[in-house]
Amino acid sequence: MTGMTPQPRAARPRRPPDAGRSAVYAGEDQVARLLDRSVEFPVVEVAGSKIALPPERHFGDLAGVQRYVDRVLALGWVARRWPEAAVPVTVRERRGVTRAHYEAGTHTIAVPVRGVETRWALRELVLLHELAHHFTGSGTGAIDAGHGPAFTALLLELAGGVMGEEVAFLLRVAWMDQGVVIG
Repeated sequence: MTGMTPQPRAARPRRPPDAGRSAVYAGEDQVARLLDRSVEFPVVEVAGSKIALPPERHFGDLAGVQRYVDRVLALGWVARRWPEAAVPVTVRERRGVTRAHYEAGTHTIAVPVRGVETRWALRELVLLHELAHHFTGSGTGAIDAGHGPAFTALLLELAGGVMGEEVAFLLRVAWMDQGVVIG
């Protein structure tokens, strides 16, 4: 077709980069490894402080995950602190085994359930991470996009209140080691 000039494709809107994401995950992975070994090592020394590790809840199926999410949303202090707690969150199975995620548009947490390698996702710390996305409005631009300072501050508060201040301390130290900015 002679005489026709190709038209450039319309650019897709790009999401802003989530620069802190990998560092946030790395810090959470450090804490998860400590919690995984808490039966063998119930007290650890971190940043010069001896910490008694609290137990972390693990779940065997989606129904257990859904009950846990519902209970966290129904906690009085959570409901007073974050109005988004009044919005129900649905839990669904996610294909693949490498990630869990929060879908802001449908208020859904998707977690991998099948396979031995999915045990990492059926745990309390992962679910609180996804609930923190619900509370920050991540994906909607309400507070921040992704894993920024508002998200990390919120997750520290949520983990401290639900799992115990020891977990919040461990997260704070791990994130500081990773260079994560905490709001």
